[in-house]
Formats: sequence, structure tokens, C-alpha cells
Amino acid sequence: MKIAAYSYDEYVHLVKSFHGSLAPGLIIGGFIVDLALKNLPEGEFFDAICETSVCLPDAVQLLTPCTIGNGWLKIFDVGRFAVTLYEKEKGTGIRVYLDSEKLKPWPEFNAWYFKLKKKKEQDFELLMNQIKDAGPSVLSMQPVRVKPELTVKRSLGPTAPCPACGESYPLRDGASCLSCQGRTPYVE
Repeated sequence: MKIAAYSYDEYVHLVKSFHGSLAPGLIIGGFIVDLALKNLPEGEFFDAICETSVCLPDAVQLLTPCTIGNGWLKIFDVGRFAVTLYEKEKGTGIRVYLDSEKLKPWPEFNAWYFKLKKKKEQDFELLMNQIKDAGPSVLSMQPVRVKPELTVKRSLGPTAPCPACGESYPLRDGASCLSCQGRTPYVE
């Protein structure tokens, strides 16, 4: 069994070293990304969309050149466990998702996914075995076309020191940086 260029065991090791722990969502995420990659046209340059911010973006970053840092991975957190890989210019691609109907034969996997058991009540070994055994059989895919505005590469544009705090910011944000305009995650 392979997940992209890795054996299953190699991928598990990669997950542990990158994510910090063996996360079930990241293992099934590997199967999702692998299936999407197998259904993209050969040699295309592609971007990715993740429909959740939990675990799945790490699988995209581990198995593709798409990262949050290079802008090729976008996260639209609508709470669905799905990834779309799409051609950068035309926006045509493949969306792969965890299909809840296909989870029914896998009770521990189903219970984990739908949070039917508290974490301490889950049988982690059984869960991981069911994820491995289910593999891509619990996934579905569909062709999609991404909105044209998402295929345009956005430039940071010119930058300058903020007159209020002195840190560099994109001038497109206005007379001062967004943080000094009140859009900061910190309590003053």
C-alpha cells in the first residue's frame, strides 16, 4: 500500500515527525491527497483547496508542493473533510472527500469521524487499523471548477514602514498596517 511516493509505514513516520503525533485525520488525509493526485492530468501545475483547517492541510503540504507559505494551498474552512487539486490557470480539478455513507462498515472509524465517542473511549489501535484497511474505499471524488477569482495570483504589491508602528506592511491596506487599524489578534 502506497500513499503518493511513500509506503504506508513511511507515510506514518512522516506524519509523526511533521505533525507531532499520529493523527487519524492526517492518515486518511494522505489517502485523500493521493487519490486526487492520481486523478490530475499528468504534468499540470496545480493549486489546492482544503475545506477544513484540521489535519488535512498538513497532508496536502506533506504530499504536494502546495503550502500555505507559497500560496498554492488555500483553506476555506467550511468544516468538510475534502481537498481539491485544480489546474492553476483554468481552475478545473478534482475534489476528493471522505464519504460518510461509505464509513458505515467501519464502526470505529465512523465513531471517530462523527465524534460519537469521547477520545478516551476510542480504541485507537482499532481506529488506525480501520483507516488503513478502508484506505481510499471510503472516499468519493467529483470534477469541479474553481471560481475564476481564486485562480488569479495575488501580489503583495508595494510595501512601506507603517507610520504608526514602523513595521513593513502592504500599502494596499491603507494609511497604516491592518494591526494598527485595529485588526490584531492581541489584547492591548
